[in-house]
Amino acid sequence: MTFIKTLSPLKLSGKTIVIPVVSTANVAQLAADLLIASLGLERVAVFDSRYGIPLVGSSEDGVGITTAFELYGCETSEILVFQQRCPPLRNRKQEFIDEVLAFLRQAGVSGCLFLSGVDSSNRTDNQMFTPIYQLQSPMNKNNNSLLSRLAESPMPTYTSPMLRRPGDSNDGTQIPFIPGGGLTRRFLLSLPREWSIYTAAILMFAMDGDNRADAHLLASAVVTVLGLESNIKEWKEPESWNQGLFGTPHDSTLYG
Repeated sequence: MTFIKTLSPLKLSGKTIVIPVVSTANVAQLAADLLIASLGLERVAVFDSRYGIPLVGSSEDGVGITTAFELYGCETSEILVFQQRCPPLRNRKQEFIDEVLAFLRQAGVSGCLFLSGVDSSNRTDNQMFTPIYQLQSPMNKNNNSLLSRLAESPMPTYTSPMLRRPGDSNDGTQIPFIPGGGLTRRFLLSLPREWSIYTAAILMFAMDGDNRADAHLLASAVVTVLGLESNIKEWKEPESWNQGLFGTPHDSTLYG
């Protein structure tokens, strides 16, 4: 089975893809939801679900089903969103990463932006000034990607007070440990030496709870970095947020 099943003949080459990694508070997935709804992106492909924990649900428009990994885009938008709704299986993580990176190469995208939550309990005093940080791949070179302007933005670079294992360094020459960041660090470490796609990550400190405000802040950072402010007059939240974001309400009789 091929990794991707195309549902629309949308041209992918030259676009910038946003990939929310399953991580702390699912803030990355919520930000991706906002981007999809507000930019009017449509589902154009689905990916092989065997790499993820089994998941299926109703689609946003009530037609068909939603699966674990889906690609959203449209002719008039310069960005794609690879929405992940479940984490990959523990014994298939590297296979999943390899398939995603192979897809990005084959698609010919110009840039790849990972979104990730970071556990707020690991935040240092110096990181209290802003919840949003960036990480650049050390292989990045200036190109025509919308994402290349991230390197010139005032968004601070993420550093971690925690070492993944003895021998790691915090001197900026390595990808730092990202507590609660899911596969974000592993994605960046798995990029091959000849990788030519401009790749970076935007990280946001968060805690589990009602993270809608966090999602708006993260999505706004993405839009600003990519220069797409004029494409969004106002943020549109998916209808599903009103019905199932935090599950169904408790039966009031439970409380007497």
